[in-house]
Amino acid sequence: MMNKKSLITRKISKDQELKKLALLSDRDLFLNLRTSLNGLSEEDAKARLEEYGPNEVSAQKPTPAIILFLQAFNDLFVYVLALLMVVSFLTSDYEAAVVMGIMILASVLITFIQEYRSQKASIELREMIENTAAITREGQTKEIPMDEVVPGDILTLATGDMIPADAVLIWTKDLFVNQSSLTGESMPVEKSASVASDDENNALDMSNLVFMGTDVLSGQGRAIILKTGQQTFFGDIAKNATTKRGKTTFDVGLARVSKVLLRLIMVLFPLVFLINGITKGDWSNAFFFAIAVAVGLTPEMLPMIVSSNLAKGALTLSKHKVIVKELPSIQNLGSMDVLCTDKTGTITEDRVVLVQHLDPLGKENTQVLDLAFLNSNYQTGWKNLMDIAVINYYEEENRQVPFQSIQKIDEIPFDFSRRRLTVVVKADKHQWMITKGAVEEMASICKYVEIDGEVLEFTKELHQELQQVNERMNRQGMRVITVAIKRDAHDEAVYSTEDERDMTLIGFMGFLDPAKESAITAISSLHEHGVDVKVLTGDNAIVAQKVCQDVGIDADKFVLGNQVDQMSDEELQQAVDKIHLFAKLNPMQKARIIESLQTKGHTVGFMGDGINDAPALRKADVGISVDTAADITKDASSIILLEKSLDVLESGVIEGRRVFSNMMKYIKITISSNFGNVFSILIASAFLPFLPMLSLQLLLQNLIYDFAQLTIPWDNVDDEELLTPTKWETKGLMKFTVCIGPVSSIFDVITFLVMWFVFGANTVANQSLFQTGWFMVGLATQALVVLMVRTRKVPFIQSRPSLPVFSSIMAAVVLGMIIVLSPFREQFEFVQLPASYWIWFVGIVAAYMAAVQFAKFLYIKIAKEWI
Repeated sequence: MMNKKSLITRKISKDQELKKLALLSDRDLFLNLRTSLNGLSEEDAKARLEEYGPNEVSAQKPTPAIILFLQAFNDLFVYVLALLMVVSFLTSDYEAAVVMGIMILASVLITFIQEYRSQKASIELREMIENTAAITREGQTKEIPMDEVVPGDILTLATGDMIPADAVLIWTKDLFVNQSSLTGESMPVEKSASVASDDENNALDMSNLVFMGTDVLSGQGRAIILKTGQQTFFGDIAKNATTKRGKTTFDVGLARVSKVLLRLIMVLFPLVFLINGITKGDWSNAFFFAIAVAVGLTPEMLPMIVSSNLAKGALTLSKHKVIVKELPSIQNLGSMDVLCTDKTGTITEDRVVLVQHLDPLGKENTQVLDLAFLNSNYQTGWKNLMDIAVINYYEEENRQVPFQSIQKIDEIPFDFSRRRLTVVVKADKHQWMITKGAVEEMASICKYVEIDGEVLEFTKELHQELQQVNERMNRQGMRVITVAIKRDAHDEAVYSTEDERDMTLIGFMGFLDPAKESAITAISSLHEHGVDVKVLTGDNAIVAQKVCQDVGIDADKFVLGNQVDQMSDEELQQAVDKIHLFAKLNPMQKARIIESLQTKGHTVGFMGDGINDAPALRKADVGISVDTAADITKDASSIILLEKSLDVLESGVIEGRRVFSNMMKYIKITISSNFGNVFSILIASAFLPFLPMLSLQLLLQNLIYDFAQLTIPWDNVDDEELLTPTKWETKGLMKFTVCIGPVSSIFDVITFLVMWFVFGANTVANQSLFQTGWFMVGLATQALVVLMVRTRKVPFIQSRPSLPVFSSIMAAVVLGMIIVLSPFREQFEFVQLPASYWIWFVGIVAAYMAAVQFAKFLYIKIAKEWI
């Protein structure tokens, strides 16, 4: 209760402090924070970084090694082993307690090492995609890492920027911010540099305050940093919130398996104990043996196998220019069966070139080029590829603007609802309002058309002629924007979106972004690997259709954004499976399409780098972006590509499937093996006059087998296993267990009969001979079966294990033989085996491996599936 009260008090005081600062005048703010419009000096900034610390919140800081080590103990199977170890210790079975302690420590240490290495690699990878902020220091504005921002810094904001800290605005221009991460409100919030003194407002409601963890949707602004790191509102949320990321299908399946195994332990422990106690009369040994059986059923290496698989996958992907921000996303990457992608840069060259500048009737016109250059050159927001193409073309042609002097007056930034951008300049004693944007949106604000120097009314007939010019350019694969002007709309230097009307259309700019040659083979390969590729773009449908056809995506039919809005959820779900091109989409329409695909049962990836892609990236199962994307776009992604290419992404998909496949190998092999062993133990317990194996021997066998499994994450995976998306199916798991597991029991019974009848190990006096013989057969078959069931093919002939896997399996068998053949055997109450035993040993093991291969063949033929 006290903690909750102190948290509320802290939030109230923080709220009041920010409100107090927000109500100060600009002059008082600069005095209070000891800064100016020119920003801090580098020396002062360095001192403040020392004083306030890095601009990081708890969630971003690496977990200390000691905490990682303690967290490694937080596993259900470790708890089970610890309980059994304590029971063994209290009942004076010290040797068994020591072996279980070794197993716990081994599991925890390996898990800790993998998590520590994974965290270290993750930090190093994150540094490659570090977010930055535009900060003014010593009069110069430059991008610096967000963690170096300090109170008193002057921050410049533009469309797509993440806000690095809590700050007060001192200037804005049509600034809209997304505050959903703090308030849960999805609607944009307009911000300004002025605020009314209203005591009822809390800090989050004040229009001149912006906060860490939010992002700029449109517009511009300048602000003074007030609070950084843990002192921000976002810092409080990160420190005290208990929300967790939703579980993946794999996590849910893993939890189900764990519950099944625990239930199995709860049933078999008393059953084995009672059967052995009643048949042997030695309740003490029966109890310890039952504990050893419970230990044998516990897959204590499961957490380590999962974490090392994911860590290995992330490191492998980094070599393929794929940075994994969140390790669990590798699983979703492997199970992805639909990839939605933006068009630009992914299936095109991302190298926009200006190829035409035409008047409204399609004739080349230099005035269009001059006006477009002024718009692109003098806008201060995020310059897109077309802006850069216009500026580069102008410079390459060595053109000069047709004005003696130019003074920028105002600017109306681009946003995704208007889909246009306006710049106002003063030249030749006139104020020129120059607007460029999407064709349809520009047509809606134009009342006049200028043709050959004559201004005409924009009639329906002229509109149709302009549409024909636009369509002709589109069919040639060009992206088209319209340029329009308005002269002397104001005497003052104050413009708003209300002024974007009654404009004069000057002409069109045509840009080419040719399809990538590599995209053709990459998309074909993704199709072969069971991934359906769909294009979700804000661009014109005709242009997108041509590009899709060039790279092999079926785009005969397409759906436009306005059609998406008119569809019900059911209608859209019907369309998303059949349609591969969705054009003229806004950000929320992209997110809705992805949600419809997910509702249909698909695992959906979305690849994009634009600011307008952020909602879709958050909605997708796998959000994929590039390191050159806007800050908010990278933040919304779980996978970052260092090269914007479908070839790179294909490598990621295949590695994700490889990781998933190797995890499933361990799970299926371990569960089926445990099932067969327990079945054998129940048979032996019911008929033998002594324990089939001592508890310490059973624990030793399990310990050796566990260490042999540690190399599975490095195993080879058959190409056929990588062809289709990997999905968790618990039904297939149980079917596999019931079919393959009992095969080992058949050969265990054969071993029992050989030891009983051939070697005379049929009395209590000779029980050590029986136990030694079964220990070796059990260890060899349990270890070598991995080589048989790791692949659906014929082992060694059609599919070879990796060297680490083969070596660890053979090392386990050799270690067992060394223990049994050396004097060390006496420590475990083993005895020397007759020389003839080894002939039987080889025969039984060889027959078992052949039988498993035959059972595998039948299972695949009947079930038509494998691991």
